Amino acid sequence: MRRKTFDTLLTAAGLVVAVILLVAGALLSWGSSFVNTQVHDQLAAQKIFFPPAGSEGLDAKTYPGLQQYGGQQLTTGEQAGAYADQFIAKHLEEIAGGKTYSELSTESRANPQDTELAGKVQTVFRGETLRGLLLNAYAFGKMGQIAGIAAAVSYVGAALMFLLSILGIVHSRRTPADAVVGGVHERIEPVKA
Repeated sequence: MRRKTFDTLLTAAGLVVAVILLVAGALLSWGSSFVNTQVHDQLAAQKIFFPPAGSEGLDAKTYPGLQQYGGQQLTTGEQAGAYADQFIAKHLEEIAGGKTYSELSTESRANPQDTELAGKVQTVFRGETLRGLLLNAYAFGKMGQIAGIAAAVSYVGAALMFLLSILGIVHSRRTPADAVVGGVHERIEPVKA
C-alpha cells in the first residue's frame, strides 16, 4: 500500500475519532450539567439546613464529619450523602436502638397494643424514607460528577486526535509519491526493445 494512501486513511480515521470524542464530550457535559442542576434544585426546594457547627444539634463529638457543613443549606449530592449517613442514620440508631424499620415493624405487628413501639415504627419509616431519598440525590450527584470528568477526558482526547490528524496531513504532504508502507519500493524500469 502506498504511504500517502495509508497516511490519508489514518488521518481520516483520526478526524472521525476526534469528532466522536467531541460529540461525546458535549453530551457528557450536558448530562453532568443537567444532573447537577436537578440535584441542586430538588434539594434546595426541600429547605433542609444543617444545624450550626458546634451547636447542640450538631455537636462536634457526635458529628465530626458534618462540622464543615454547619449552618449550610443542603443543596449538593455530597451534602445529601453526609446528612443521610451521618445525621439521619445517627438519629435513627438512637430512636430504634440499632434496629431497622423491618425489625421494628415485625415487633409492632406482634404487639399491636404497644403504641410507643408503633410510634417508633412510623418515625423510623419516615427517617429511612428521607434517608433513602437523600442517598439517591447523593448517587445522582456522583453520576453528574463522573460525567463531568468523562467529558473533560473526551475533550482532551478530541484535541489530541485533532492534533495527530493535522500532523498526519503534514506528514502525508511530505511523503514521496512512490513511498510504500513497510518496505522500500522498488522501481520497475520499463523493458527497452
